[in-house]
Amino acid sequence: MFAVVRTGGKQYRVAEGDKIAVEKLAGDAGDSITLGDVLLAGEGADLADSAKVTVSAEIIAQAKSEKVTVFKKRRRHNYRRKAGHRQQMTLLRITGVGEGKKAAAKKAAAPKKDTSEEKAAPDTHKAAPAKDAAPAAKKASAKKADKE
Repeated sequence: MFAVVRTGGKQYRVAEGDKIAVEKLAGDAGDSITLGDVLLAGEGADLADSAKVTVSAEIIAQAKSEKVTVFKKRRRHNYRRKAGHRQQMTLLRITGVGEGKKAAAKKAAAPKKDTSEEKAAPDTHKAAPAKDAAPAAKKASAKKADKE
């Protein structure tokens, strides 16, 4: 059975026993993870319901990919910049592709929090009325009267 999974903004076609390199995922070598975003699944020419399919994998290693050279140049301006970058990646071994309960469905069925306390609390974001505005106006008018 094969599946198409999405992780790190990319899509991978995987089957049991495959080894793939993906964008860095949390975990140490030897940990097992579940790739939750299954886009397509099937066997041969038959397609299965991807909502019921889960893909489990084992982390082989956390590594860096090959170095990418970044070179910037503006001709006739004596401007050259050279930099390198090695992207973090995770090596995975696919241990199983099969039908099972999806973890995302459990998250959707989580109990809702009681929001009655939030509704009963007064709104503290309203602007407070200016307390000193009226006395300041009286003082200003008194000073004008003294000067005259």
